[in-house]
Amino acid sequence: MAHSLILQSEVRSLAETAALAERVSEILKPGDIIALGGTLGAGKTAFVRALVRALAREEIDVPSPTYNLLLTYDFDDFCLYHYDLYRLEAPEEAFELDIDEAFDSGVSVIEWPDRLGRYLPESNLRIEITAEDAGNSEARLFSFYGDDQWRRRLGDIAERQNA
Repeated sequence: MAHSLILQSEVRSLAETAALAERVSEILKPGDIIALGGTLGAGKTAFVRALVRALAREEIDVPSPTYNLLLTYDFDDFCLYHYDLYRLEAPEEAFELDIDEAFDSGVSVIEWPDRLGRYLPESNLRIEITAEDAGNSEARLFSFYGDDQWRRRLGDIAERQNA
């Protein structure tokens, strides 16, 4: 099933990024895969930080996994696996990080998902983050791409966005 554009959301601040991440956090369930795209500095880690804090319901420390490649966060319903695959040299290296187990039982949030090549499951929700306004360093455009299942699940967020 091909991915199509489901929703676009412009945010003007980190607080608005956090509000968007909180809305996304409300629909997550085990087995979900979020593929975060965007250039260096686009705000991928800022989005994940806000997502994890929304799930934790508190201001916890959420570092970038750039050097570790993987950080995990345990919640009541699932474990969130935060991957940063920027330094991955070959797609197969992801299996050393138990990514297949994460795909089955947790929520996987993957920065630089293209590094997985053919191993990235089709069922992912792709979120492309683009810096919007040179005058506002926090302004971003979030574009959500997915299949019909994701379109249904993101329906409430899209409706609020259009209201």
